[in-house]
Amino acid sequence: MTVPALKCPFLSQFTLQQVRSSAPHILNAGIESCPIFSQFARKISTTSVEKSGNSSTSSSMSYPLNLNEIKAVHEKMFERNHQQSSASKLKTFPTNFQTLLNKNTPNPYGEIIISLECEDLLCPFLKSTPITLRRMSMDQDTIEVNRNLGNIARPMTVPNNENVKPFEYSAFFDERIEAKKRDNSYRVFKRVQRRSGCFPQADVMKNLDDDEDTRKITVWCSNDYLGLGEHPKMKKAVIDAVTAHGSGSGGTRNISGTSPLHEKLEEHLARLHKKESALIFTSCYVANDTTLYTLAKSLPGCHIFSDSGNHASMIQGIRNSQVPKHIFRHNDIDHLEELLKKVPRHVPKIVAFETVHSMDGSICDLEAMLDVAHDYGSITFIDEVHAVGLYGHNGAGIGERDQVLHKMDIISGTLGKAFGSIGGYIAGSAKMADFIRSYGSGFIFTTSMPPTVLASAIAAIEISISDEGRSLRRKQQENVRELRSKLIDAGLPVMMSPSHIIPIHVGNAALATLLCNHLLDRYSIYIQSINYPTVERGTERLRIAATPYHTSEMIDQLVEALKQVWKDVGLNLKSLDQQQQQQYSPLTFRQHA
Repeated sequence: MTVPALKCPFLSQFTLQQVRSSAPHILNAGIESCPIFSQFARKISTTSVEKSGNSSTSSSMSYPLNLNEIKAVHEKMFERNHQQSSASKLKTFPTNFQTLLNKNTPNPYGEIIISLECEDLLCPFLKSTPITLRRMSMDQDTIEVNRNLGNIARPMTVPNNENVKPFEYSAFFDERIEAKKRDNSYRVFKRVQRRSGCFPQADVMKNLDDDEDTRKITVWCSNDYLGLGEHPKMKKAVIDAVTAHGSGSGGTRNISGTSPLHEKLEEHLARLHKKESALIFTSCYVANDTTLYTLAKSLPGCHIFSDSGNHASMIQGIRNSQVPKHIFRHNDIDHLEELLKKVPRHVPKIVAFETVHSMDGSICDLEAMLDVAHDYGSITFIDEVHAVGLYGHNGAGIGERDQVLHKMDIISGTLGKAFGSIGGYIAGSAKMADFIRSYGSGFIFTTSMPPTVLASAIAAIEISISDEGRSLRRKQQENVRELRSKLIDAGLPVMMSPSHIIPIHVGNAALATLLCNHLLDRYSIYIQSINYPTVERGTERLRIAATPYHTSEMIDQLVEALKQVWKDVGLNLKSLDQQQQQQYSPLTFRQHA
């Protein structure tokens, strides 16, 4: 059977996500009232050809119908439907669609969801029909069909005025940027030049074109947690790879872009996490977004249960999937279980969360979280981005440290933090990895990682599982403990956490930025201020990450500098008693999907 290709002027104005979210109501409305849509439905039907009714709507559509023809057919369809429904006594349609518009009766078509940003639809058919267009934000927490017809958006008529000015794009961009500057969330990147062999020190450049206009700084906010980005073995691996294979991969994984190095790295990652298979991506943002979106959209009737503190990459994948989602409080197992109880056990469910939270440094009760999720028939997706390389005997993360790797269904990790390179990955069962490989657009339609990155990542894993890797992890933890203790003794409002991440609460975007600038300008110390949207407004902070290569002398210099700039901007230091009594518990996180 050949299906006709019909371009509906109504549906063509929707995004694919909007069409998917309202598919049942679009189908109902179209078949009942739109002659073009009903014509299409009859063309693809194999069971109701004889019941298609009026011949004026069943003839081959060799030309587009004009407005008068559409209205004429529409009137006949309403009359036919009214007669049929009256005979069956199942439902009653008004004989005139204008009567239905004016009558306070339930809408037989349901409603069609469009985003707040979508322009009013200009279809002449819709202007004369009672189809409800409900506007909603595609970012709101609960995406569901709401049959409340209180707010009905009607298509508007745009005047045919050639003198109407086009949209002012530059003015729009300028205003939005100015808004970020006004609320102090506008970001100015620090120009930092790493120097091989100098970590954790680097150069800050004032003039991009003048290499001499630099000064040395000490970096306290790098995610190169173990300093592997400058490890001699990794540098040699990069040099050898570019010499042997060149700089690029040559294509996507499917089209000339899969090399033995790609497969070797995936094997190393699978063994590290004790999984059957692994899949590498260009970044962990892409890995999280692609995997969660692909799974959620593919599993029939899937629901997602997501930690309120999840990273933006996970939120994006969940948002894009448009499946029902349930947000549980950060690391709150009881709340997760409360939500899981509301969804039948047979319904596919994904529970997604992080082990080490990137901004507050908290670590979840991993085994308890996994057990609750599995008790209610869920599959688990665990982000170990800030844990891989840093925890466990081989650096496989919290899962290895807590000896629960066998309970973790899907693990996502990064090569760009403790492993000192770039890229992301997932690890799990062979069938799951093959499914994402086959269906995940973020994996399929992108150039694969180059040989230099692959070789350095392989070298990083080899270091991580060695005695040297274990020594680096021990030294890092020692420095974290020393720094945290001295910061507390100095009266700084350290947000207590069990991980290597040390946040210092500021609570004001302008002050956090000022502290960052004073440290850099006066003391050559770089700690990036963390503002919205990375954290919620009112929870702005400085985020410190000690490495194995920071010395006790550097730690003392940092503490003294922080004390001074803290007082200079008008903030108060806490007494030791106050600091010991402080139990900071983050209540709000970035806006979820």
